[in-house]
Amino acid sequence: MEMLLHLLQTLLGTVVDVLPIAAILFGFQFLVLRRPLFNAKQVLMGFMLVLLGLALFLEGLDLALFPLGRLMAVQLTDPVFLGLDEDGQINWHHYLWVYLFAAAIGFSTTIAEPSLIAVAIKANQVSGGAISEWGLRIAVAIGVAAGIALGSYRIVSGTPLHWYIISGYIVVIGQTLYAPRSIIALAYDSGGVTTSTVTVPLVAALGLGLSSSIPGRSPLLDGFGLIAFASLFPIMSVMAYAQLSEWWGKRKHG
Repeated sequence: MEMLLHLLQTLLGTVVDVLPIAAILFGFQFLVLRRPLFNAKQVLMGFMLVLLGLALFLEGLDLALFPLGRLMAVQLTDPVFLGLDEDGQINWHHYLWVYLFAAAIGFSTTIAEPSLIAVAIKANQVSGGAISEWGLRIAVAIGVAAGIALGSYRIVSGTPLHWYIISGYIVVIGQTLYAPRSIIALAYDSGGVTTSTVTVPLVAALGLGLSSSIPGRSPLLDGFGLIAFASLFPIMSVMAYAQLSEWWGKRKHG
């Protein structure tokens, strides 16, 4: 009964959140365009399914993904699991399993990210098959995996976030100057589609759980920032994928 009440509260909150979107869409349709709504029953049914799906998804985040991400971070940073030095000092290299777990989570959640799948399908269509759907998805996933692993190292080591972000964008600017023009816009968009429904909850839970488990780290100061890595590194990986593909093509035909 308690779970059902919580689900109803989540559903009500979702309705309130989606109402402005519905008001804008229907307002423009009837007041600005002054056109009737085609397939009104289908559209309304679709909105109801969206509301129900969002409510169930948010409920699932609270019940499963957030607790699971925190639990894994706590277990992987347990001193017994890590193994302390004789002096009891924990160093960054003790957290190798954390980095591996972070990379695996980053890769797997990105492969399953619906927004990335949609972008990859459209990119494949408009490019006439020149951009491989799976090639793009794997390139983005590798970038997210590397970014999340490096972001986890940042939390463990306690180094400032801006060092990594500034350095990363310097690399991105350099790649932009030499990458094929046809991939640049798609690469920048690929950084945005990774921070969506599947990736963000687990990545945020991992960062908060990791910073809460490491002595001297603050969840507020150190726990956030992993999502920035998940947005930045796919830009680099997609442009690198295009640059390597271009180089390989020239070598193959040259």
